[in-house]
Amino acid sequence: MKSIVLFLSFMLLTLNSASAQTNSDETIKQLSKDKWQWMANKDADKLAALFDEKCEFVHMGGTWGKAREVDIIKAGFIWYKQAEVYSTNVKFYGNTAILLSDIDLVAQVGGNLVTNPFMVTEVYVLENNAWKMAQLTFSHLSRPVKLKQ
Repeated sequence: MKSIVLFLSFMLLTLNSASAQTNSDETIKQLSKDKWQWMANKDADKLAALFDEKCEFVHMGGTWGKAREVDIIKAGFIWYKQAEVYSTNVKFYGNTAILLSDIDLVAQVGGNLVTNPFMVTEVYVLENNAWKMAQLTFSHLSRPVKLKQ
């Protein structure tokens, strides 16, 4: 009887852990989806709240911090018009979540409309029960653009 109770307790803990992981996966994926929409809407205030003060952004044209990224979005120098997401994968390391997304990004950069295939790495850190973005990196893919415009 004691072994059955221990086994059932173990199974319950395993199921709760798996359920929590799935909920966390969905939370991060939704946060990423919201971020792409806020970028498309140029909603710099929501993005500024999401980005950690030490957040770093790696683009094809350079690397910079939160203040510059928010200013670039506000000014419209880079307008992230549409992110077509083909796949996502989330991994957790303690209070850190890393989301990889295969996307085609339609953006207006300096007045030019461009579409690029990227693997995007988003790093989120859980602090005070809130997820904050710590890193956003765009890695250009060698595959052709999939998005039909």
